[in-house]
Amino acid sequence: MNHAKAGPVTSTVKVLLTFMYGVPILWIVLTSLKSSRDVFSSRTSLLFRPEITAYVDALDGALADALVQSVLIATGTTALVLFIAIPAAYGLARTRGWITTLGLGLLIVLQMMPQTATVIPLFQIFGDWRLLDHTIGVIIADTALLTPFATLLLRPFFRAVPRELEEAGAIDGATILRTFWSVVLPVARNGAFTVGTLVFLLAWGEFLYAVNFFLSPGSYPLSALLAQQVSAFGIDWPGLMALAVLTSIPILLVFTATYRLLRDGLTVGAVK
Repeated sequence: MNHAKAGPVTSTVKVLLTFMYGVPILWIVLTSLKSSRDVFSSRTSLLFRPEITAYVDALDGALADALVQSVLIATGTTALVLFIAIPAAYGLARTRGWITTLGLGLLIVLQMMPQTATVIPLFQIFGDWRLLDHTIGVIIADTALLTPFATLLLRPFFRAVPRELEEAGAIDGATILRTFWSVVLPVARNGAFTVGTLVFLLAWGEFLYAVNFFLSPGSYPLSALLAQQVSAFGIDWPGLMALAVLTSIPILLVFTATYRLLRDGLTVGAVK
């Protein structure tokens, strides 16, 4: 009886969620195909003569440079975060006592710190290090922001690895580093891929650090390029929506390719 009731309720929720997320996406796509005079006309809400002028203008602009910048920031941040978070999460998963409690508490506090609170201190530090207007500066800032999140998310995956596997490696004469690299990490690779995908998705939308640490607008990533469409002289709605569609395609492809990995990985991490 409960299962029979759950079926229609689940279907209704799915329909509502599809409607809630689908209508805005449809509106964005339709607006990107309109002319500026058709955007606010009630008579052309759904019936209008589509044109691709906004897409042509977007492709002829700084889209390619911004795309490369977003790829560099997201890829560099993901690699550096995993390089730090994987051994940190493994260490927290295998140690006991007050040190682990202190480390986890510190990570939670760092994760709760708002991004806006770190902009001015990092700006001063990067100014002294001559990293302003350089991609590596934004990568380092994003890494500091996302490493606590990645470490906390990776720890359950390493805790799920049986200690007997490490003991067997030690009996065979393998060092701790060799055991970790050859035994533990392959078992927890789904967790590493899951966290890496999440970090990539978060770093792809980088905005605050980019607009503060890049001194020249020509170095902005895609998220900042979108914000540039809003000016004191008004908003080019077709151009803004066309850029939104184009910039969402790469991340949509990444999400589609890794959806099953994300779903299974987050479920395992939550249970374990």
